Amino acid sequence: MRSVRQLLEAKAPEIFAIGPDVPVIDAIRLMAEKRIGAVLVLEAGRLVGILSERDYARKIVLQGRSSADTPVRDIMTVDVVTVGLNDTAEHCMQIVTDQRIRHLPVTSGNEVLGVVSIGDLVKAVIEDQQLELDQLQRYIRHA
Repeated sequence: MRSVRQLLEAKAPEIFAIGPDVPVIDAIRLMAEKRIGAVLVLEAGRLVGILSERDYARKIVLQGRSSADTPVRDIMTVDVVTVGLNDTAEHCMQIVTDQRIRHLPVTSGNEVLGVVSIGDLVKAVIEDQQLELDQLQRYIRHA
């Protein structure tokens, strides 16, 4: 099973982040522009939250709030679940399933190294399963 380090190396990670006092509309514009479902919230280089499309839908749209007048800090998720470089894709899949989340920031100490999404994890699992299937088929043919 692949490690988070391998997943990040394969995708040349970019970190998209905003500050907690930025209006929510700016965060949504960034997510739309970059075609991502969540953005990290950093303050003085430190991870203080994550803002997802789900946060926006539940805390702005459904509550009738203004995305232009609401700062990110008012709706961001502050209890951010993170993983490290040595965690496995399988472990990450368990986390996203159990926690019902789609994005896992990758950290080392206080440094943010990237984000692993559920899409990254599914892709890795499928590729690993295909590799295992190919190896089993080769073994059967030569047995």
